[in-house]
Amino acid sequence: MAISYKLQRRKVVHQILKERGDAAVITGIGNAVHDVASFNDDPKNMYLAGVMGGASMVAFGIALAQPKRRVLVITGDGELLAGVGSLATIGVEQPKNMSIIVIDNQAYGATGNQHTHTGSGVDLVGIAAASGFKKTALITTQAELESELPKIHSEPGPYFAVVKVTNKSSPRIDAPRDGTYVARRFRAAVTGESM
Repeated sequence: MAISYKLQRRKVVHQILKERGDAAVITGIGNAVHDVASFNDDPKNMYLAGVMGGASMVAFGIALAQPKRRVLVITGDGELLAGVGSLATIGVEQPKNMSIIVIDNQAYGATGNQHTHTGSGVDLVGIAAASGFKKTALITTQAELESELPKIHSEPGPYFAVVKVTNKSSPRIDAPRDGTYVARRFRAAVTGESM
């Protein structure tokens, strides 16, 4: 049975993004898109609205191509579970500029709040650690989040954290949906090339 947590997902994401600096942000699908876009539709946001399980690997490629830029993944537990094998590749390759933040509400929030495996004991932090991530965290309180924020943004990676949040979703935001536009805008923002 799933445990109830008090942190609110959108507030957590906004707190993380307040200190992003020049970081590139890659989102998973569903609520992660809306949570990130609700803070600021920054050109350095790559919304993967239609790619279930791909956020970590897309971010991994960007981290390799942009080694001087911090790359943050903000995704949900359901999206990461669909691509959990990506943690093995990232753990082996050790990109120093990459952080993965999993906003874990223990449910597939975008499709009706069906329970994910994290509510039944699947330990994503343990999987990341076993995959070679040397810096991992389980965040369940505001104090733990505040303690981890500097690591999210500047600790040599790969860094991995699960933030346990309430199962309540926030309103949807009208984020850009045109994948070609988002990708071109993102590329121009992180490389300095024109669209």
